[in-house]
Amino acid sequence: MRIDIVTIFPEIARGPLSASIMGRAVASGLVQIHFHDLRDYTIDRHRHVDDIPYGGGPGMVMKPEPFFAAVSDLRTEKSRVIFLTPQGAPFRQAKAAELSGDEHLIFLCGHYEGVDHRVIEALVDEEISIGDYVLTNGTLAAAVVVDAIVRLIPGVLGDDRSSEEESFSGDGRKLESPQYTRPAEFAGMTVPAVLLSGNHGAIAKWREDKAIERTLANRPDLLGTRD
Repeated sequence: MRIDIVTIFPEIARGPLSASIMGRAVASGLVQIHFHDLRDYTIDRHRHVDDIPYGGGPGMVMKPEPFFAAVSDLRTEKSRVIFLTPQGAPFRQAKAAELSGDEHLIFLCGHYEGVDHRVIEALVDEEISIGDYVLTNGTLAAAVVVDAIVRLIPGVLGDDRSSEEESFSGDGRKLESPQYTRPAEFAGMTVPAVLLSGNHGAIAKWREDKAIERTLANRPDLLGTRD
């Protein structure tokens, strides 16, 4: 997979996507991640990427020309262009899994009061939101989405079962059960005896029950969508 991130702040995305699991995924050739400064696609001497909004209003709006130039330079027949915005569709684990199967993703990151809507109309295949809140720029959101996607590429996590047994996996309607490791007793707290029993059937049932219990406590809305 190849991923291109177009932003006026490439350093914001480069940091988290060059370290730890993401860095190893790139180093091993499982994914290519490229960072592009949108200002490199401007044509004026001052490298302007924004201007005042038509119709008035606060702030500045990002100009269409640099985005059109960037996408023209990067897009192929196999590309999917994604714009990160609070106005986008909510990002879910199922979408991360879907995108992890693509060959080429291009992420366009906004800033200021948004982008000229002609960018959305002519260039973008889908708009994605990582939550009902507003960030200073879309680069942070792009890093989050890319991390969620790349970790689902076979081989990135080492043991692919890791992504199959976590929160929002499967039908996406429950959270992961609690996890424990050594020591078996710490600060007066002990690991549940069932996890030490070696009874795989009992362990599976305990994890299912605890997953539902945790979901009811923290995200009852997920269980409320059960068919």
